[in-house]
Parts: sequence; structure tokens; C-alpha cells
Amino acid sequence: MNEQRVPRIFSVPRRANRLARSLTLARGKSPARWLFEEMEQDCIERLEFMRFEPARALLAGPASSALGSVLSDRGAEVSLIAQYDEEKPIVDAPFDLIVSLARLDTVNDLPGALLHTRMALNEGGLFIGQMVGAGSLPMLRQLMLAADAERPAARIHPQVDNRAATALLERAGFARQVVDSQSLNVSYRSLDRLVADLREQGLTNVLADPPPPLGKAGLARARDAFDALKDSEGRVNETFEILTLTGWR
Repeated sequence: MNEQRVPRIFSVPRRANRLARSLTLARGKSPARWLFEEMEQDCIERLEFMRFEPARALLAGPASSALGSVLSDRGAEVSLIAQYDEEKPIVDAPFDLIVSLARLDTVNDLPGALLHTRMALNEGGLFIGQMVGAGSLPMLRQLMLAADAERPAARIHPQVDNRAATALLERAGFARQVVDSQSLNVSYRSLDRLVADLREQGLTNVLADPPPPLGKAGLARARDAFDALKDSEGRVNETFEILTLTGWR
């Protein structure tokens, strides 16, 4: 009997290197951190609304200390993990709260990762996972198609939508599930600034089969397409759909 293998859509080494590079860039002058700040603030507001006060919490992802500080001030024992393998059981469990920020969208075995997360929770424990979801980066997709011309390549990750996320939480065995999304709009004056923002926040391509380099001609076509999309103020608006998965054990 052959063991069923999980398709390797994303490269684990490239994923780890991308996060390490983003953490290095984050130490620079005025790095882009708005996506993680938005996610953290949203998590804080959700926990306040639910009046959920965990005794032990695990925060996973390249987040700042805001959420951890809030939980610590409320008496929680907080563990921070910037980098780990979601496809393996979580150590030091169980926890009352597990929060994953901007990581689940590049996990090959997402059902397995969610199952490991549920098993690492206490009874009645809460999981909140936020990631870039379906509908994100529509302008960048358009620009990459223009850059590739007659030979389009896979340059942006496949993305999970609300319906698929709900089914995944159910499959992982969470007792209750809620999935919702919010749009975050950001405007840019140049394609280079958009790409720099993605790099600084660890949001660049980590596909197992990387696309061919754009080359000078492709990059020029992408920049021309960007300029053609500018509004009256010289900006192009990009959209990030933040998908939030909430589940209870």
C-alpha cells in the first residue's frame, strides 16, 4: 500500500529563507510592518470582544510584541515562535490560545497543520489564524501577466477562500468554526515600492517550482503597466484580503 503524499506546492527551505530575510529587513530603517500590525490589532480586538483571557498562549509568526505584551499584561504565559514547521506536532502543548499570523497560506499540508494546532489546545481552547487570502494582489497579478507577455508563469501563490477555510477547520475537527475576511487597501507610487513591501514582510514567492526570472524586458513591461494604472494622484491601489480562521476545541 502506497503512503499518500501531500503535494509540495511550496518550498520549505525557500519559505524559511524568506522569513529569515524579512526579519533581517525588519531591523532596517522604517521597514514595512503594516500587515502584521493590522493582524495583531485585529486579534487584540477579537480577544477583547470575546473576553477571552488565556492562561497559556502561543504566538506564531513574524509579529511584533504588541499582542504578546497585551496578553502578558493580562497575566498570560506567552510563548513566541517566529519560525517552525506547522506540519509537525506543536511542542510544549497544551495551550489555551494559539495565534498564527501570515504563515498558513504557504503550508503544504494545511489540513495537517490545523489538526496539529487543534491537538495542541486545551479543551475549550481558541485558535486564531490570519493569512493573506483569495482576492489579494489583483494589481500585481495584472502586472505580472503584462510582464510575461505571451508566456505567463505562476508567480503568485494559490490562495484560500472563506468556503475552503471553513471546510478545512471542520475537517481538522474544531468544535466550532468562524471564517471571515477584511480588505486592506494600500496605495503605491512605484512597482519597486510594492515589491519592497512584500519582501520586507516575507510575502514573496516560495513556490516549489520557481518561475523564470522576469529579465529586463519583462520588468520594463511591468513598470509600464504599473504607470498605465496610476490614478490622478500618481498612485496604484493594491488590495490585501486578510482571511481569519477562528476555531475552538
